[in-house]
Amino acid sequence: MRRKTAALIFFCFCTFYLQAQNLKPRFHVLALYENGGHHIDYSKRAQFWLDSLAVDSNFSIDYIENTDKINDQFLSKYQLFIQLDYAPYAWTSQAVAAFQKYIEEGRGGWIGFHHATLLGEFDGYKMWDWFSAFMGGIQFKNYIATFVQGTIHVEDTHHPVMKGVPSSFLVKKEEFYTYDKSPRPNVHVLASVDEASYQPNSDVKMGDHPVIWTNEHYKARNIYIFMGHSPILFDDPVYKRLFTNAIFWASAKN
Repeated sequence: MRRKTAALIFFCFCTFYLQAQNLKPRFHVLALYENGGHHIDYSKRAQFWLDSLAVDSNFSIDYIENTDKINDQFLSKYQLFIQLDYAPYAWTSQAVAAFQKYIEEGRGGWIGFHHATLLGEFDGYKMWDWFSAFMGGIQFKNYIATFVQGTIHVEDTHHPVMKGVPSSFLVKKEEFYTYDKSPRPNVHVLASVDEASYQPNSDVKMGDHPVIWTNEHYKARNIYIFMGHSPILFDDPVYKRLFTNAIFWASAKN
């Protein structure tokens, strides 16, 4: 009887231990997001979707609305930094230094969306030159304020971020940015938008127009995805596949 009881206790302990191991997050994500302005609806929808994905895929995610907490020690907790529609200005000097080290030393991965390429002098802040170089040496020039739909063409179908993503897909509502030049000479372009596909047509064009790219000159795995303004993006399974792929690719160290 005692042996049976001991065996049962041991079995329960092993089951609890294995369950605890399974519940341990695979990796930790930090998301810096805008809690106001034009992108608040996108941010809210993104958080809802990310929280669900985190539970289903067993990773943890924390959210911050500004850069006040960011320093080396704070970032050391995270294997992935998501810049969720947060502009590259008005960061604290401590956050700037810590983020640059995080990327340059490959301490974790990075995914940037939409507002992350709002590069220039805004609201009295000077352009963050390092971040401009990180994004391919570009500066924001203009955007389609009235919104259009456009067709995205995948250029590197073999990249892990594009697994399960069709070779072309439609984005139904976006304010595509233009820049002073294409980032293509300085980055690896994964996809671009066909400006001839804009509906309705727009005069705000730049010719060669990458919208998804990675900068392989930096140690951290990084991916920039321009599309990130409208919450309806999360109604699109292609966008969610792209976002999911980016998370698992960028969070990996090798």
